[in-house]
Amino acid sequence: MSDVWWKNAVFYQIYPRSFADSNGDGVGDLGGVREKLGYLELLGIDAIWLSPVMKSPMADHGYDVSDPRAIDPLFGDLDVMNALIDEAHARDIKVTMDLVPNHSSDQHPWFVAALAAEPGSPERNRYIFRDGRGADGSEPPNNWPSIFGGPAWTRVRESNGSLGQWYLHIFAAEQPDLNWNNPEVSEDLATTLRFWLDRGVDGFRIDVAHGMAKPAGLPDMELEHNALMKNDDNDPRFNNDAVHDIHRGIRKVVDEYENATTVGEIWVQDNVRFSEYIRADELHLGFNFRLAEAEFDAAAIREAVTNSLDAVALVDGTPTWTLSNHDVVREVSRYGGGARGTARARAMILLELALPGAVFIYNGAELGLPNVELPDDALQDPVWERSGHTERGRDGCRVPLPWEGPTPPFGFSTSAKTWLPIPAEWASLTVEQQLEDVDSMLSLYRSAFELRALRPEFDGSGLDWYGSPPGCLAFRRRGGLICALNATDVPIPLPPGELLMASAPLVDGQLPADAAAWLV
Repeated sequence: MSDVWWKNAVFYQIYPRSFADSNGDGVGDLGGVREKLGYLELLGIDAIWLSPVMKSPMADHGYDVSDPRAIDPLFGDLDVMNALIDEAHARDIKVTMDLVPNHSSDQHPWFVAALAAEPGSPERNRYIFRDGRGADGSEPPNNWPSIFGGPAWTRVRESNGSLGQWYLHIFAAEQPDLNWNNPEVSEDLATTLRFWLDRGVDGFRIDVAHGMAKPAGLPDMELEHNALMKNDDNDPRFNNDAVHDIHRGIRKVVDEYENATTVGEIWVQDNVRFSEYIRADELHLGFNFRLAEAEFDAAAIREAVTNSLDAVALVDGTPTWTLSNHDVVREVSRYGGGARGTARARAMILLELALPGAVFIYNGAELGLPNVELPDDALQDPVWERSGHTERGRDGCRVPLPWEGPTPPFGFSTSAKTWLPIPAEWASLTVEQQLEDVDSMLSLYRSAFELRALRPEFDGSGLDWYGSPPGCLAFRRRGGLICALNATDVPIPLPPGELLMASAPLVDGQLPADAAAWLV
């Protein structure tokens, strides 16, 4: 790979508790990832991104970290992680991992010390503690809500037993926000970065990369538009200018290591402000969710692609593309479910892989897994409890992967009781079944990855749009690849060229409904 391997890499996101279980406790782990490296090599991906595996009480499935320089026992230990890194590298697969710099766990030694210390102490200054409003300090310091619902502030009992200060948590109460104005916080993150990079980790996906920095004085926010799990560009909790100094500091450390990379989770709609995060001295890549948010509609998809390319062009950056992750409904279900949803998901992976830049695939997308409607008593997402059972949460896209055999748990675990139940109707979607079927979703992904890696027509950073029938789109990469998508209900003529592959068999030489094709 070139020295900028990440510019056109296929990253495969592993949600560790749902990928493969090596110790029979019903929860996926790093040993399971190690055992499946052969599968990942066969699939043809370039890098894995591990969702959080650091030590955590799991109040938010690992996004509440109590020790960022240790592996949680649920997933294994440092020895397993070291072996995984070495064995992945031996198969030419890079390893990136999740990093959570906006907040820690409430069980992090720092926060435990902060609770035991006095107001105004150095221990409290690592977090955001404030006196309450009102005569007796019984009102939160400002009106900010938590992303998970309820206020973003929790009041603590002081050492003398009285109710005292409040601490800020933009997410759950178990996830106190760190004070990024305190140099100790950035020094500790630098220690964490080097700890993992020294072990051979190839980079990080940075959670809430538009967070960390807070506005001076923590002013009240406009609450009209607030919604659970969402934020807009005028939200004072996020996207404050000082965040860019934080990213420059992270980049300086990462640049000490050859070929290491960073990708930020950036929920910023405005293209200029988004582009600022991927300037030459900040993040290497920024997650762009526009394609995942687009309906299966030619105009919406073209708008998402154009917008994404425009955003990175402002700073000569590299675009990123994704259709799903651990927080969104799986694409087969999003595009209508059943045969039609599957056909559209097949079309969209060809469209996505035809675009210039880096691609992120969520584990199980290559199997065409749908979202699962789970019974209430199976739900594990903290959102379900925190919302008073009004928001079902994200468990439907986190059901463990089916590997082999005719019945659950399909080789995911030796335990029949998996952390989320696997539906019996996934028997036809197992890796074992799909590897033997040349027309399966898995076979489509493997062929597409291989062609993308080998063919020179996929070169070049730009693309040009072709004229195409209403409800369809077509573009040409500068290297010569043509991609056509039919989002209508009837077959359409293909653009001129030699057919490389299509997401569905042609009908009398035409591209069928809900299908895409590559031509050269």
